[in-house]
Amino acid sequence: MAAIIERDGKFLIIEEDTVDGLRWNQPAGHLEYGESFAEAVVRETLEETAHPFEPTGLLGVYLTPSQGKSYLRFAFVGAVGAPVPGHALDVGIHRAFWVTVDELRARPELHRGPVVMRCIEDYLRAQRENTPWLPLSSLAYLDDGAE
Repeated sequence: MAAIIERDGKFLIIEEDTVDGLRWNQPAGHLEYGESFAEAVVRETLEETAHPFEPTGLLGVYLTPSQGKSYLRFAFVGAVGAPVPGHALDVGIHRAFWVTVDELRARPELHRGPVVMRCIEDYLRAQRENTPWLPLSSLAYLDDGAE
């Protein structure tokens, strides 16, 4: 789950430890058992940025093969509130910061992977073309009640 957050022409990005050193990424993480997609992206964004996140739509779904694994990213758009005072960032997250698209384009070597810029470009294209996001209702969480 990843959050694509734009405010005043800047995008909220995190700087995190990876096996390749410090890299830039959108706030993102894994789905935990029992979570809906929206719950996971809200939790991950808070953990990695200290900002509460309100998802408003689904930008897209991205499949990326890497190092013998496949990663499936559900990229959500939405807005964040002010940082929660005293909220510590997850282990391995060095900072959350706002950056322009030109600054992102200028530093591809710092991106966690090509999906970082692809999500930004898709977001910008959707804005230019006035294309609506997929509604959150297009994602279903079906709990069969069995444990």
